[in-house]
Amino acid sequence: MENRRKFLKKLGITAGGISTIGGLSPIFANTKEQLVTNKHIKINGRVTTNGKGIAKVQVTDGQQIVLTDQNGNFNFLSNSNRKFVYITQPAGFKINQLENGSADFFKHIDATKKNNEFLFELTPSVVSDNEHHFLLLADPQIQSKYEAQQLLNVATPDFINTVKDINHPNTFGIGCGDLVFDKLELFKDYNQSIKNTNVPFYQVIGNHDMDLNVRSDKMTTTTFESLFGPTYYSFNRGEIHYVVLDDVFFIGQDKKYIGYINEEQLAWLEQDLSFVEPGTTVVVSLHIPTYTGAVRRYPERDVMGGVVSNRAYLYKILEPYNTHIMSGHTHFNDNMVAKNRFEHCHGTVCGAWWSGPICWDGTPSGYGVYSAKGSDFKWYYKSIGHDKNYQFTVYKKGEHPDHKDKWCLNVWNWDPEWQICWYEDGIKKTDVSKIMALDPLSIKLHTGPKLPERRSWVEPQLNDHMFFFTPNEKAKTITVEVTDRFGNTYSQTV
Repeated sequence: MENRRKFLKKLGITAGGISTIGGLSPIFANTKEQLVTNKHIKINGRVTTNGKGIAKVQVTDGQQIVLTDQNGNFNFLSNSNRKFVYITQPAGFKINQLENGSADFFKHIDATKKNNEFLFELTPSVVSDNEHHFLLLADPQIQSKYEAQQLLNVATPDFINTVKDINHPNTFGIGCGDLVFDKLELFKDYNQSIKNTNVPFYQVIGNHDMDLNVRSDKMTTTTFESLFGPTYYSFNRGEIHYVVLDDVFFIGQDKKYIGYINEEQLAWLEQDLSFVEPGTTVVVSLHIPTYTGAVRRYPERDVMGGVVSNRAYLYKILEPYNTHIMSGHTHFNDNMVAKNRFEHCHGTVCGAWWSGPICWDGTPSGYGVYSAKGSDFKWYYKSIGHDKNYQFTVYKKGEHPDHKDKWCLNVWNWDPEWQICWYEDGIKKTDVSKIMALDPLSIKLHTGPKLPERRSWVEPQLNDHMFFFTPNEKAKTITVEVTDRFGNTYSQTV
């Protein structure tokens, strides 16, 4: 009994009850890592620009958040189990870059020292970032040198051209997870790609970016953090608040994982958003989508690894805000709209794992392009190797094996605000039906004996952005017209 008391006392558990260790939840454990959480480290420093302090900047160790004072100073007690001190990048300043091209907003805590001091030096933006732009790259997912070269020589020139087309100094990127495909040594190739764009990138951890063969989820982020810093954080651009979360939870068996946001992040997010005025546009980037239409399209599937299991609690925290959730992971394109929440599940840079020009739902290999002016937020999907006005594919009668009597089109970035019609010899027609279906090109490329050799397990997937119509067979010219939610009209004449 006496030994048990000594052990509990060592853990911080008194005779009067259970105490917390280093501000964490009660722990009954005896590992060295958990025991050292009792040690406190003094954190202090300053956030400045041209030697002058910047007030009210959020500074965090990933557990607690403090604001800098009027002179830009901050100080607090952290725990020796915390890895980083980092800031929420304030609006109006340039995004600093690491040598590898990613955003530089963090400092490493030296747990061997009782006192850590940090300086964050920022540079004002050349022009107001009230207008800003970003590229959202989901799943570059390179696994071999061949795929690394495809990323560098095929996809990256497209990114570069888009950045040139935007032509704005306040442009950045978000790598939305699965930057590589288990081969962590290929991070250097991914880094070369984003460096070539000449814009800073924020990174999201994906299930294929983790250290495997470890005993718990906490140990999977070592390599990622050594390159890109913390796996959850926030930053501001103009009037918009951006958040990045880690929603891949490794369950300690093979490569298995679930979509899940742990309590540490949810508690931190509540603090982070306490500094954000309700009604603000908040953009949350994570790898696994919180929810997709695949749950309905394939109800027999185990969706634990495909959506976030505790998403309802995330939604509750985000409820006061105009929220956009950015995700990837699925290799299909899906837009989910619910009141003041819009989830963009993006088609991927690698398409169907570098096995051809499209994802398995028929969405072309590509990425999202977003623009903000104040709280006005717009976007489009950019297909790699195509003009930005390429927004749908038309298939003539007989080309869809399951609907041979109809014409159809795949409008991959469709949402309920889009409008679709067609013209028969100049006469407008609007009788179009949306049907859950496969894409004809995906059927052609991903079934039968001509399966791609390197990804033979890729199969066509049902999607919710296929539209069917039946033109008059006597019509000489058919023009299909699609208008997005922003009033941009795209057309193809067959």
